[in-house]
Amino acid sequence: MFSITHLPKKPGCYVFHNKQDRILYVGKAKNLQKRLKSYQKPSRLDPKTKHLVKQIHSVDFIVTDNEVEAFLLENTLIKKHQPKYNINLKDSKSYSYIRITDESFPRAVIARRKSGKGQYFGPFVSAANRDYILQFLKKTFHLRTCRKMPKKPCLRYHIHLCDAPCIGEISAEEYNGQIKTVKQILKGNIKQATEEINHDMNQFSKQQQYEHALRKRNQLTALEHLKDRQNMQRQKRYNEDIINYKIVDDNVYLMLFNVYKGTLSNKNDFVFSYHNSFLEEFITQYYSDHPIPKELIVPESLDESLKDFLSHKKESKVRITVPKRGEKKQLLRLVKKNIDITFFANTKKIAALQQRLRLHEKPVVIECFDISHLSGTSTVGSMVQFRNGKPDKSNYRRFRIRTVKGIDDFKAIGEVVRRRYTRLLKENRSFPNLIIIDGGRGQLNSALSILEDIGVTTPVISIAKRIEELYIPGRIRPLLLKKDDIALQYIQQIRDEAHRFAIKYNRLLRTKKVIS
Repeated sequence: MFSITHLPKKPGCYVFHNKQDRILYVGKAKNLQKRLKSYQKPSRLDPKTKHLVKQIHSVDFIVTDNEVEAFLLENTLIKKHQPKYNINLKDSKSYSYIRITDESFPRAVIARRKSGKGQYFGPFVSAANRDYILQFLKKTFHLRTCRKMPKKPCLRYHIHLCDAPCIGEISAEEYNGQIKTVKQILKGNIKQATEEINHDMNQFSKQQQYEHALRKRNQLTALEHLKDRQNMQRQKRYNEDIINYKIVDDNVYLMLFNVYKGTLSNKNDFVFSYHNSFLEEFITQYYSDHPIPKELIVPESLDESLKDFLSHKKESKVRITVPKRGEKKQLLRLVKKNIDITFFANTKKIAALQQRLRLHEKPVVIECFDISHLSGTSTVGSMVQFRNGKPDKSNYRRFRIRTVKGIDDFKAIGEVVRRRYTRLLKENRSFPNLIIIDGGRGQLNSALSILEDIGVTTPVISIAKRIEELYIPGRIRPLLLKKDDIALQYIQQIRDEAHRFAIKYNRLLRTKKVIS
C-alpha cells in the first residue's frame, strides 16, 4: 500500500504511478491527505478503484492555492498524460461540423472532425438538417464551392449561384461581408443577420442600386423561410446545458443536451466506467474543450468549487441548478428518457424476446436464414446476424445452393443450415443464442432435422409471413403475438433483413447470368 504521511492537508492534485513509473490516474482534492486516506479503505471502494489501488506504487502531488486552480491543473495533467483510469472522453457517436475555410474567399464545407484551419460550427445531430443549412447558405449567399479557383467562371456562375471571385466579379471585402453573415447564421444569430441585411437593403435602395437591393431582399425572404423551418423562436436570452445519467453494471451512461436560448440545438452521449467522482471529472474535462453555458442543470448537487472553476474559465458567472420541480425538472426527465431510448431500447427487446419464447439465456446473438429464387432458378440462401439488438454485417453470409434443383425451399434451408453450422463446429467457433428460419413448420422441421443430425442444440423458431405466426419446436399450435409486441417486431426486423439480403444476392446472380 502506498504511503500518504508526506501529503499536506491542502488543496491540489495527486498523481498515481505504477512500478514502471507510468501514470495511472490524476485526481484533485480539497485536502490531499484526507482524499488519499479514502483509497486505503477497500470496503468503500468500487471495483474499478480497487483494481487501480492494487497497481499503485507511488504518489506525486502538486499543491495549489485553491480548488479552482486544482481543477485547472487536473485537466491539464489529464490531457497531457491521458491516464488509463481517468475518463477517456470519446462520444459514443460521431457528429459532423460545418467548416468555414481559412481562405481569401472562404468556402462552407462538411467536416467530420476538427482538423485543419478555419472556423467550425456544430456538431450537427441531424445530417439532413446539416445538409439543408449548408445548401441554403451556398445558394442564398452565392458561396464558391470549387477547391481551387479556376481561371474562368463555372456553370454555377452562369446559373446565378456563385459570384465568380475567380474572375473578380466580387471583391474580397464584399465576399467576406457575406461570409460574416453566414457565420452569424451558423451561430444561431438569425435576428442580427436579418437586421444587418435589412440595413444594407435600405442603403442600396437609397443609393438607387436596385439590383443589389433586390438581392438583399431575396436573402431576407430566404432567412425568414429558414427561421420558420428551424423554429428559431427564442424563449430565453441565455444558453443552458442539461446533464443526466444512468448507472448500469458499473458503467455510466450520460447524456448532455445543449439548449440555445430555449431551443434544443444538440445532444451528446457518453459511456464510461463508474467511479465516485465521475460527474465532477466529466464536467471538468468536457467544458475544457466546449463552450460553457450560463446555466448548467444537473440531477445532484455539485461542489461549489466546480462552479467557481466554470465561472473562472468562462470569465462570467455560471449557475449550477438542481431543480426539484417545474420545467427544468421535466427537462432532466426528458434527458433520462433519451438515455433509455438510446442505450437500453435494444436491451428491452432482447429481454422481451427471451420472455415470449421462454429461452434459458438471453438471445444476444441471433442468426436468421432465408431462401430466394426466381421460379426455381438462381436459388440462393442468406444468413444475417444480429448482435445486442443490432445488425452485425461483418457476420452476414450468403450461399449459392448446390444440391437442390427446382423449387424446394425445405431442402434449400437444410443445405444452408448444414453448411453454416458444420463450419462453426469444424472451426470450434461460438454458436448463436437463437436461430430464426423464414418460413412455416416445413422449413422449421427441415432445419431441426439437420441440426439434430450434426449435434447442435441451439433453440430454433420460424416465422411465417401470412399472419406472422411463430412456429416453435414442441408446440402444437403456432404462437401468435400482438402486432405491437416488441418481441414480434424484433423478429420481423431480423426476418426482413435476411429477406433483403437474399434478394440482393439473387439479383446479382441473375445479372451475371444475363451479362454472360
